[in-house]
Amino acid sequence: MSAPDGSPVGAERSIGQLFASATAEMSALVHDEIALAKAQLKQDVKKGATSGGAFSAAGVLLLFSLPMLNFALAYGIRTWSHWNLAVCFLLSFAANVLVAVVLALIGVVFAKKAKKSQGPQKVAASMKETAGVLQNAKPHPRPELPRDDVPAIEAVGRSSS
Repeated sequence: MSAPDGSPVGAERSIGQLFASATAEMSALVHDEIALAKAQLKQDVKKGATSGGAFSAAGVLLLFSLPMLNFALAYGIRTWSHWNLAVCFLLSFAANVLVAVVLALIGVVFAKKAKKSQGPQKVAASMKETAGVLQNAKPHPRPELPRDDVPAIEAVGRSSS
């Protein structure tokens, strides 16, 4: 088993190696968070496009279908019920509005989902938090270990008599 930089676990690593390892890990973390933000942004754009498409479909349906559907539906209702032609046209218009309202509601649902998902903001907050923690991080004091190449000096008490 080895550490991320390839040195065996438990072996003493220099401060330079530790700093290089921390820098590499921080860089990888930042790259991963950027990739996450891109993926979440792509998903939010897709939801927004679906919402826009539903709103556009509702508008196009209402605009282009009104003349043809109103005539066909009004004359169909008149043939079936023998009501006044004006009432039949109002009923056909109401049916078109009902379909447009249903499509608009579908668009609202997708728009709320896209607005509710705040992936990039979460990632940005996480990155700021990580940077703040690393700025305030201080190394723990380590006890001074005796070195083998320097002989240990022992204090000897002498009397002055």
